[in-house]
Amino acid sequence: MEKTRSIPCLAIGTLLVAVGLAVFGVRLLHAGPYAIPQGGALFGGLGAVALGLALLWIGKLRPWGWLLVVVCPAALFPALYSIMGEAEEVISLFAKGPGDELVDLRLWIVDRDDGAWVGMKREKAIANRLDGQRLSMLRNGQLDCVVPVLHEDRETVDEIHGMKVEKYKAAQISGAMGMYPLQATASTVVLRLDPCATVDP
Repeated sequence: MEKTRSIPCLAIGTLLVAVGLAVFGVRLLHAGPYAIPQGGALFGGLGAVALGLALLWIGKLRPWGWLLVVVCPAALFPALYSIMGEAEEVISLFAKGPGDELVDLRLWIVDRDDGAWVGMKREKAIANRLDGQRLSMLRNGQLDCVVPVLHEDRETVDEIHGMKVEKYKAAQISGAMGMYPLQATASTVVLRLDPCATVDP
């Protein structure tokens, strides 16, 4: 006998699969080499697809379907955050991690009269040894050599962070949801990405 599937279960399962696939698909919007999702983005994307397929296979919310619905926010939130974060301009900054492994840092970027800027937590910048290193930056499909210069003075940090919030709708939306700080925190630092050609070897 053919399994009867409930409409809510089909709807939720289909939505989860669509969101999970979108985590990988949204990155195709950016020119240049494909940036494979990592960390929370990868977990969210794969988790949403897996939960969605499980719901579609079960076909009914009761009894096991409800358990999957309860745990789906654990995958859905990082998946949606990743999609929003990649929907606008994102660069890749290729650095060496704590274990000398190559790390693809996906970052929001803003432009000021004195250059291009990114921001992050101080421990992330230190762990990846960004300050003063010659790194490759992928922006708009073009690979350039840059030297990040770390700045911690609060006036600069606050201004650059404010520019990011103003530029990125994803920052505004996730900030309203409490997922992203609308104001720079005490641990926030910013880095100016100077072209290597303007820096003494």
